Amino acid sequence: MALYAEYPATRYEPSPLVDLTAKAERERLSPSAVRAFFNIIARWSIRDEDARVLLGGMSNGPYYEMKKNPDRVLDTDRLLRISYLIGIFKALNILYSKKLADRWIQLPNSNRIFRGQTPLVYLIKGGLPAMETVRRLLDARRGGV
Repeated sequence: MALYAEYPATRYEPSPLVDLTAKAERERLSPSAVRAFFNIIARWSIRDEDARVLLGGMSNGPYYEMKKNPDRVLDTDRLLRISYLIGIFKALNILYSKKLADRWIQLPNSNRIFRGQTPLVYLIKGGLPAMETVRRLLDARRGGV
């Protein structure tokens, strides 16, 4: 007799993992990630200063060069940050109307995670771990995994 039940089989194939350490993958994903990032920043009305922090502390010159010319290869950290922001954006647009989804990031939030601050302040202060937390919170709210 088996001590543990076998994990039930699924009919879905697992999503392939993307190796962000591979330069070819970063070259493939970077241009669209940069364009998506700037579109999200515009929709959320985020100042360039805060956008640079969300990207991991990018200085002015490279930031404005990237804004002007999105066809550049990002490092793994920046791609991961943008990926989290895209996931947050998507979840907000599933959960709320376009108007609220675009304002949510700048509104004071009573959820204990945010401690009355805006989600944007939380993301700026907390970096990658905060981005992951907000993404997981919103995915859980929408019933995602």
